Amino acid sequence: MTGMTDQTSLAATLRVWRERLTPDQVGLPFRAARRTAGLRREDLAERAGLSVDYVTRLEQGRATAPSGQAVAALAGALQLSAAERDHLYRLTGLRPPGDRPVSDRITPGVQRLLTRLGDVPVSVFAADWQQVWWNDSWAALIGDPAEVAPEERNFATSRFPVPGFPARVEAWPVQVADLNASKRGLVADLRRASARYPGDARLSGLLQRLLGGNPDFARMWRSGAVGEHSEDRKVVEHPVVGHVHVDCDVLTAGDADLRIVALTAEAGSIDARLIEQVRRAVRTVTK
Repeated sequence: MTGMTDQTSLAATLRVWRERLTPDQVGLPFRAARRTAGLRREDLAERAGLSVDYVTRLEQGRATAPSGQAVAALAGALQLSAAERDHLYRLTGLRPPGDRPVSDRITPGVQRLLTRLGDVPVSVFAADWQQVWWNDSWAALIGDPAEVAPEERNFATSRFPVPGFPARVEAWPVQVADLNASKRGLVADLRRASARYPGDARLSGLLQRLLGGNPDFARMWRSGAVGEHSEDRKVVEHPVVGHVHVDCDVLTAGDADLRIVALTAEAGSIDARLIEQVRRAVRTVTK
């Protein structure tokens, strides 16, 4: 019985799944001098965004209770099927996440929170970065998303253009302080979403388009990073008031993984006054 338990344990299962993957299956270059036919622990750790030491302890049975985020990262890095992913969760004593679809629904609690943000330019995105809501201040500063078709309001395809799939969530040009870091954060966040919503058709279609149509996205995806798109510094090139410097913060709200994106400037600053100016101008025009 002990021998069977050893073969079906979390440690043994992880080793089997790692060793069955070849480097070319995950986009890694072939290396002649390899001690294993499958992925190395270093490869798995890099793809999952975990330390090599932690992966080693998992495979040796010295760590037996990884977090849900770590399990999701491992499932994605190991390219597990839905059934295998659920089995991995159960091996760690966690409840499988199920195959819920990505939700566009804003709960009443989140809606009340958005209302309390007042005149701060805010937009809400689903877990696949599909834009689902914005306020008047966002439209005034960034440009009104209502002017494009709903299916084109996706931040990922806006940041990583794909031929034949137009997308725009920012009408005016926007400069980012560290564009590469921002892109890596977005790719990592989509990888996390792919592990949490493996059966979602809209997310799967988005990833297929990006991987097949944008080499920059495909390269970053192969790096295997898992994380979240959190904050950034932006300069909005507004056609009326010129350059507006804002801090862009991303908050995750609720079990639906909604992304609340807020653009703010220091109170009393020139940029805060410019935001107020464009907001008032839009209100005057629409009255």
